[in-house]
Amino acid sequence: MLRQNNLAIVFLLLSLVYLGSSYQFPDIEYLKSLPEKYDSLLKELACKDLTKRSQLVNCEILMLPDDDTLLTDEDLALEWLEQINAIEVEKSYQGSIAGWNYATNMTDYNQEVKANVSYLKAAWGTIKTKQGRRFDWQNFKNPTLYRIFNLMLRGGKFDDSKQRERYNYVSTEMIDIYGKGQVCRPKGEKYPTREMEPTTKKECLTLEPELEDIIANSRDYDENLWVWKGWRDAVGRKIGELYPDWVELNNVAASNGGYADEGQIWRELYEIPNDGLEEMVDALYEEVKPMYKQLHAFIRRRLAEQYPGRVNRYGPIPAHLLGNMWAQQWNNIYDIAKPYRDVDIIDVTDAMVVQKYNQTHMFRIAERFFVSLGMDPMPENFWKYSMLVKPKDRDVVCHGSAYNFMKDREVRIKMCTEVDMEDLQTIHHEMGHCEYYLQYSDLPVIFRSGANPGFHEAVGDTIALSVVTPNYLHKINLMDTITSSKEATINYQMKIALSKIAFLPFGLMIDKWRWQVFRGNIKPEDYNDKWWEYRLKYQGLVPPIARSSKDFDPGAKYHIPSGTPYIRYFVSYLIQFQFHRALCKEAGFEGPLHECNIYESKEAGNALKEMLSYGTSQPWTDTLEVLTGKRKIDTSAIKEYFEPLMEWLEKENARNNEQIGWGMNKIEDELELLAEKLWEDEYQYNEEREWWY
Repeated sequence: MLRQNNLAIVFLLLSLVYLGSSYQFPDIEYLKSLPEKYDSLLKELACKDLTKRSQLVNCEILMLPDDDTLLTDEDLALEWLEQINAIEVEKSYQGSIAGWNYATNMTDYNQEVKANVSYLKAAWGTIKTKQGRRFDWQNFKNPTLYRIFNLMLRGGKFDDSKQRERYNYVSTEMIDIYGKGQVCRPKGEKYPTREMEPTTKKECLTLEPELEDIIANSRDYDENLWVWKGWRDAVGRKIGELYPDWVELNNVAASNGGYADEGQIWRELYEIPNDGLEEMVDALYEEVKPMYKQLHAFIRRRLAEQYPGRVNRYGPIPAHLLGNMWAQQWNNIYDIAKPYRDVDIIDVTDAMVVQKYNQTHMFRIAERFFVSLGMDPMPENFWKYSMLVKPKDRDVVCHGSAYNFMKDREVRIKMCTEVDMEDLQTIHHEMGHCEYYLQYSDLPVIFRSGANPGFHEAVGDTIALSVVTPNYLHKINLMDTITSSKEATINYQMKIALSKIAFLPFGLMIDKWRWQVFRGNIKPEDYNDKWWEYRLKYQGLVPPIARSSKDFDPGAKYHIPSGTPYIRYFVSYLIQFQFHRALCKEAGFEGPLHECNIYESKEAGNALKEMLSYGTSQPWTDTLEVLTGKRKIDTSAIKEYFEPLMEWLEKENARNNEQIGWGMNKIEDELELLAEKLWEDEYQYNEEREWWY
């Protein structure tokens, strides 16, 4: 034990030298002390002055041998919550430090610390929940008090410490597999393209930026296949071995909390009566599905032209050809999709390079946009602690994320930023999270969240709808002139649609799949088959090679191993246009919605700040009404935004006699349509229906 402690001290000292003085360590001793220190907090508050009749009654209730008699004293509840909030601030801060340290330096030590912190936080959470359940909160008259208890006491719980430990281990292990995943070419191998020189040594590529760069920029069918399959082989199967255990443990905790399964907990966050979220999002998707099907038909034809004999003009699209590792957004194949090829593309990456932009400057540009609306600049600690560039000397989780440390207005962003237009938009998205954090930072911790999870995702993207306008890019000197021809408008809208419209079915199907997994309707042996059934049904996509039950392709997407609910993105991609339209109205903009730029509008900024300041202190429908005047998600805004493009696509698809849709053949049938060409390329097909070469 002494040797282990000495090694830990040595590691800490080395880390301080290695990472600099800005490195922080979570206060493990503080977290360890919480259960013992505050185990009797409620009793101490209730019994501190027995000369008062109310406190005497409260104290007597807590002295009873059972928990059936509930406390009705709302003053006591407020006093208890004040103490709890102070503890939650510090607990959240320590947890954020541990999570940040691991995400930005993926050592075994930091992994162990993160798991230990998660365990200690959960141990405190058990005590807090137990004390909270002693109140008769469902009959409280104070509506704010009622809402705090309602939010605080919902969710699952582990009654068994060993189950909690196992859950923490499995969760951390899956993230570790994903974060450290690599695709390697052995020494001397020529594949994926025959023109490539054989490697002189083993070459390993990480997801960001190497693999993503290849699949975004390569137009070689086989090279993209190598990358697509390689990433899923590197992380999918390993994560798939752990995922059933993770699902089972989540459901155990959910059952302990009185829920049918973990999916019900996720849906509860949206406060739709009678667990009605799934019905709501299904109905919303039906309203926008025609837009996606028109886009799908057009892109399928362009891909068939790009890859002759490789794409079925009337069926689904092979999933590795859309410029994105998960085919969730298609903006990277804009060069293939560009409607008018002789009209300039809206991409200011070259201008950023010429003007010698660096990563910090890109973040300053985003900050300037928010400040122009009258919102807050990033705090000093943001610039001190954020990770804006991928380190060369350690493993990190590159997936862009914003962190709220819940204390002293400390916010950070972790991102392996590249100097290009796409990351400029992503920076605005992540900084939108930070602005949201700052606007509700004075609320109790329990209210420091988005009105619903989709709100948080929508805020930065709403700003990005202004950021991508030629008007704004011209104002910040990244475009010399503003092109306003019909052809330029269609090109511009196509580029946005490849990110926004293309994403909608993906944003829906991930949690549609997971909800069925949590319900037990999809068994572990069927995880991958059902995954591709959903991708075919909603996206019109098929895997480029046969997949088997041994594969776990869902695990190739970060939000699966991280356990991050995904329906928030679907909601976000709809309400951001609703937000945008409302803010444009506040800014006094008149004209087509897609041309609106709210930069420098204090009126729009004030309206946005007011909406953000409520956090989750009231139902999201109330908060939506504050900005938009409506209490429901309205798809008319996204339809209005893309009206020029949709009119053009309908005419273009009709002119080319395109089939709108893709049929619903089984995955195996669709793969047969690819098989002949794959045979010609010297692939072999084994008895387990797996491709290898």
